Amino acid sequence: MPTKPTPEMQKWCLDEKGQPRIDKGAENLCMDESEICFIDGFNSKLYYRGYNIEDLAKYSTYEETTYLLWYGKLPTRSELDSFSEQLRNNRDIPQGAYDLIKLIPRDTHPMEALRTVVSYLGNVDPEKEKLDLGSMPAKAIRLTAKLPTVVAALARSREGKEPIKPRKDLSHAANFLYMLTGNVPSDFWARAMDVSLILYAEHEMNASAFATVVVGSTLSDYYSSIVGGIGALRGPLHGGANEEAMKQFLEIGSPENVDVWYKENILTGKKRVMGAGHRVYKTYDPRAKIFKEYAKKAVEVSKDSKLRKIYDVAERLENLVMSQLCESRGICTNVDYWSGIVYYAMGIPIEQYTPIFAVARVAGWSAHLMEYVARNRILRPRLYYKGWLDLEYVPIEKRG
Repeated sequence: MPTKPTPEMQKWCLDEKGQPRIDKGAENLCMDESEICFIDGFNSKLYYRGYNIEDLAKYSTYEETTYLLWYGKLPTRSELDSFSEQLRNNRDIPQGAYDLIKLIPRDTHPMEALRTVVSYLGNVDPEKEKLDLGSMPAKAIRLTAKLPTVVAALARSREGKEPIKPRKDLSHAANFLYMLTGNVPSDFWARAMDVSLILYAEHEMNASAFATVVVGSTLSDYYSSIVGGIGALRGPLHGGANEEAMKQFLEIGSPENVDVWYKENILTGKKRVMGAGHRVYKTYDPRAKIFKEYAKKAVEVSKDSKLRKIYDVAERLENLVMSQLCESRGICTNVDYWSGIVYYAMGIPIEQYTPIFAVARVAGWSAHLMEYVARNRILRPRLYYKGWLDLEYVPIEKRG
C-alpha cells in the first residue's frame, strides 16, 4: 500500500520544531566562507577584498581589480605591469575560433554564441589536460584576455563585419571598445568602459558564480565551470536585466510618458521595473549610483538629444521607484538600471550588454572557483520529498 515518507526519514531537512527547513532559492544560505566580496545590502556598501567599490571605481583599473580579486591584495607597480603584459599577450584567439564565429547563425543570442566559443577555447587550451588548481590562474589569464576579443568578433559577425584584431598598446577596456567599433576611444569613453568592467567584475555568490562553483566542485575543468557561469548569466533575471532595462526606457519613449506608463504597467502588476529590486540590496545599489554619474556625463559628452531624452526617462522613472517602491518594499534601482545607458551612449547594440557583463564577471567567477576548489567539497544539496512511496507498478497493458 502506498505510503508517505515519515519525518524521521528526512530528518536532515527538519528544523527544531520538526518542520521542513526549505530555503527556496537558497536565499541568505551561507554555503561557505570567503574573503573575496562583502555586500552590506542594508547600507548600500560593496567591498572587493575589503576595498570599497567607490574607491576602486575612482582609482583602480580592471586589470588591477582582477589582480586584487585573484591574489587577495593590490599589486605593486611591477606586479601590475607583469600581470597586464600577460593579459595583453593573450588577447588574440586561434583562427579556428574566428572560423567558428562565422559559422554561428546571426540570429543566435550573443550569450549562447559566447558559450559555444568559450567551450571551443577550452578544447584548444595548451593545458586542457590539466584539471588541478595550479593550472587555473594561467587559464584564467588566457580566458580573461580573450573574452573581449570573442565578444567583439561575435558582435561584428552578427552585423556582417570582419573581426578586428586586438592591439597590445591599449588597456583592457580601450582595446575592447576598439575591437567593437574600429575606433580608438577617447580617454572618457575608455575610462567609462573600464569603470563598468570594475563594477561588474564581482558580486559574491550570485547565480552565475554559484553555477561556476557547482561545476568546479566536481573537479571538472576550468572552461566547463566558466561555461556554466555564462549559461546562468544569459537569463533575464540575472545578466539579461540590463538589456531589458534599456528596452524599457525606449518603450516609454519620453519623460512625459513615464507617469502613465508606470500607472498602467507597474501599479497594475502587468510588468515590473527592469533594473529595480535585488535579492541582496534592500537599499540603493552603490554600483547604480556610480553608473548613473557616468550616464549623466555620457549625455553631456555626446550632446545627443535622443540620449538626453532616454536619460530623462530613466531619471523620472527612478524617482517613482525610489519614492514608491524603495522606501516601502525595498525595491530600489540596481546596477543594471543605468549601465545600459552608458553602453548605448558608446553605440553598442543592446543585445551585447550581457556579453559585456560576462567580459567583466569572468574575474569574479575565476576568483570564486579558485577559492572554493582550494578547499573543495562537491556541492550536493537535498530536496524534501513530498511524493508517495511504494506505489504498485502496473504493467502498461493494464493501465487505464
